[in-house]
Amino acid sequence: MEITGTTTMLKPVYSAPHPLAGEKVPLTVFDRAALDSFVPIVFAYPAPAPSNEALKEGLRRAVAPYPHLAGRLLVDGQGRRLLHLNNEGVLVIEATVPINLADVLAMAANVCDLYPATPEDNFGVALLQIKLNRYKCSGLVVGLSYHHQTADGVSMSNFITTWENAVREGKDFIAPTPFLDRATTAVPRRTPAPVFDHRSIEFKSGESGGCTSEGHDLVLTLRIKDLSVHFTAEFVAELKARVGGRCSTFQCLLAHVWKKITAVRGLQPDEFTQVRVAVDCRGRASPPVPTDFFGNMVLWAFPRLQVRDVLSWSYQSVVGAIQGAVSRINEEYIQSFVDFGTLADANGEELVATAAAGTALCPDAEVDSWMGLRCHLLDFGTGPPSVVQPPDMPIEGLMVFVPSPTAKGGVDLFMGVAEDQMEAFKKICYSLDGHLAPRM
Repeated sequence: MEITGTTTMLKPVYSAPHPLAGEKVPLTVFDRAALDSFVPIVFAYPAPAPSNEALKEGLRRAVAPYPHLAGRLLVDGQGRRLLHLNNEGVLVIEATVPINLADVLAMAANVCDLYPATPEDNFGVALLQIKLNRYKCSGLVVGLSYHHQTADGVSMSNFITTWENAVREGKDFIAPTPFLDRATTAVPRRTPAPVFDHRSIEFKSGESGGCTSEGHDLVLTLRIKDLSVHFTAEFVAELKARVGGRCSTFQCLLAHVWKKITAVRGLQPDEFTQVRVAVDCRGRASPPVPTDFFGNMVLWAFPRLQVRDVLSWSYQSVVGAIQGAVSRINEEYIQSFVDFGTLADANGEELVATAAAGTALCPDAEVDSWMGLRCHLLDFGTGPPSVVQPPDMPIEGLMVFVPSPTAKGGVDLFMGVAEDQMEAFKKICYSLDGHLAPRM
């Protein structure tokens, strides 16, 4: 199959130079705690889909208020990472594919073919990269990839909303003015005084480490399979009824999936298992950070239980453990984290993030929730996407919850699962039994 295409470096359209033009912005401690890699997202649109020209023209207008996306990562003379807001532009690849979109979706082709290839080096490359895959039927897949130290999920959700509006409104588009002052999100106390062990929570020391578990052989990448599961609105409602009390859809589903994946892993009852849960800190900091802040403002909670408790406790109790861990990411914790980063900088310490590494997280897990984001609603004028999907997931135990773009109230789970546990997980993933026995 011959795929033809073009590659362009697209520069934003400015009515006047951006106030931050040319600035070299140091990464905050929140930026450095983020994954040092590109994060792809895929959106599929059946015909009629917006034209490439409309998408590119809207992109030029949408990127203008977010100059970091058109900049580049660099390292200064002191070894610090910076975002150089040099307006070098965003990478756009246009591909023409001689088959129908429906055939691609039916074949469940490798998702990695639908977005730009991950660069070997993160320095000097476009921080926002987009691939427009146009099919014989005029259907479209938009593969978007961005460097995570540039922005978190909330920031990118705000950006794609801006892109959506720019395409739909055309010349009538009025650019937003997002909050871009990164330095104000990481202001230390007059005398920095970290009180938590951030060096082993958000960061690790030395060149080794990065795995959250001990005593379990790493699963070879080839033996990890991508699993997708759809939870209907009715299933979610029944699950919430089992929990009772106040709980979000995400918390209920996380408790459910934590139970099921723990049941099929063959763990010992007295073994501990934990889940790394991303927590947006904008409204938890003091003072609060505006919701339209563009950058990184995420830390992680770690609900931790023994295997026997995950399996035997009620849904309400497991949700309570998740909520308790999230509640500890409060004003005091966030300030301690900022103070830690300040002291590390003063001591010239290199910080290496503990974001997901290796190929297996067992007995632990990591979860990202897109439940509060607008990815499933991204409508350029011809309707929302029929498919929203994260990248291929070669990390066992890594899961992403995405609102279903086609079934109102439904949720799609994407997860990396060990091949020999896949069928066992599928058999119990819709069971609402309160007590589970471990698979030995």
